[in-house]
Amino acid sequence: MSEIRPATAADWEQIWPFFRDIVQAGETYAYPADLSSDQARDLWMEQSPGATVVWTDDDGTVLGSAKMGPNRPGNGSHIGTASFMVSQHARGKGVGRALGEYVVQWHRDQGFHGIQFNAVVETNESAVKLWKALGFNVIGTVPESFRHPAHGLVGLHVMYLPLNGTARTRGSAPG
Repeated sequence: MSEIRPATAADWEQIWPFFRDIVQAGETYAYPADLSSDQARDLWMEQSPGATVVWTDDDGTVLGSAKMGPNRPGNGSHIGTASFMVSQHARGKGVGRALGEYVVQWHRDQGFHGIQFNAVVETNESAVKLWKALGFNVIGTVPESFRHPAHGLVGLHVMYLPLNGTARTRGSAPG
């Protein structure tokens, strides 16, 4: 049975190939293309108060992952953020939507006031469409702030979803 569950250190071996492919394509993330596996793991495997999860198929194969947590420390910690990666052969099969829905609920359960995506590449039409379908709005676009390999300089959207949860005390970490 497919499931979304907390990522373990052992999952990195399955996350790394699609992480590497996505980053090296240079179309959706501003990470350096030459990241080593260790550097990438340090960026992706979120520590508390955040979390990293994986979506696995019926055979236990990791086909997608999301990381989530506070967008900023201290006085900005009541707003969450998240990042998502889905393996090439799992795209269009609902993995991103399932991870997105999970992340929204996780932020609600943790008492975040909202979720802010800081850098959604405007040419990543499937992601923009999905986040809008989940209730996010584009609240601004930084023009020509991403060097896309095919489209040249394109904008990065800042997207936001307000949540109905109780905001945490200013400066506190999620519980």
